[in-house]
Amino acid sequence: MAKKILIVDDAAFMRMMIKDILTKNGFDVVGEAADGAQAIEKYKEHKPDLVTMDITMPEVDGITALKEIKNFDPDAKIIMCSAMGQQAMVIDAIQAGAKDFIVKPFQADRVVEAIQKTLE
Repeated sequence: MAKKILIVDDAAFMRMMIKDILTKNGFDVVGEAADGAQAIEKYKEHKPDLVTMDITMPEVDGITALKEIKNFDPDAKIIMCSAMGQQAMVIDAIQAGAKDFIVKPFQADRVVEAIQKTLE
């Protein structure tokens, strides 16, 4: 059965790009969220196998959402998505329990590799 993925990014085109990469590679995108608050709600609703989480978002940022989701489900698998130059935030995210990170602009093979590695 296809692995269920939740995509979280405040930019609609980024969600579309990730969704395109994932569906072409046999993953099932069960939901999308535009900010951390939606991410937490959708995680509880869909219980996805994995979340791709943007770091910088309005309202609730990715690191806060990551911590909330990990509190709700310690086994949650979350991969952070960051722009170049967000190394300090990536380190915070990994310390908070993120499994991996991918850097924008995305390379399809790197996205798929990170997800497959995390789901193993």
